[in-house]
Amino acid sequence: MVLVACAMLGLGFAAVPLYRLFCQVTGYAGTTQRATEAEAADASRFAGSAGGKTISIRFDSQVERGMPWTFKPLQVTHTIAIGERDMALFLAENNSDHPITGAATFNVVPEQTGAYFNKIQCFCFTQQTLQPHQAVRMPVIYFVDPKILDDPDAKDVQQITLSYTFHEVKGKSS
Repeated sequence: MVLVACAMLGLGFAAVPLYRLFCQVTGYAGTTQRATEAEAADASRFAGSAGGKTISIRFDSQVERGMPWTFKPLQVTHTIAIGERDMALFLAENNSDHPITGAATFNVVPEQTGAYFNKIQCFCFTQQTLQPHQAVRMPVIYFVDPKILDDPDAKDVQQITLSYTFHEVKGKSS
């Protein structure tokens, strides 16, 4: 029984990283993919097989309650060719009188598109520290994989929403 209890405890600790890995690999729960420049170039080469099909990308942003930042996309929607790389810019501003470090969490909807939404560069990959009253533009470079057109559950999606929420990183603010 002690061995079973220890195994259950170990599984409890392993559940979060295993779930995160599962979501990253499958795009489950709206988890986007991280891509390299080479993968973006490959997708761009196959963009022609998408027949010039376009998709609308909508950007949503918010900050956690009590975080004194303003955070918003500079353009709320982009219409892009599937397989082509694009860039979206977000504006973040620290409205407080002290430095604040934030980290962004993200997801996409509909959830079945997460496996095809690829980010090459994103402010969400690292923590961001903004000085008092500092405003910065933060880019996201992304593409939608042409393989989305082969997925019966995702091929007819006309709009993908990429949503970000900034959270204060406790212990990192001065």
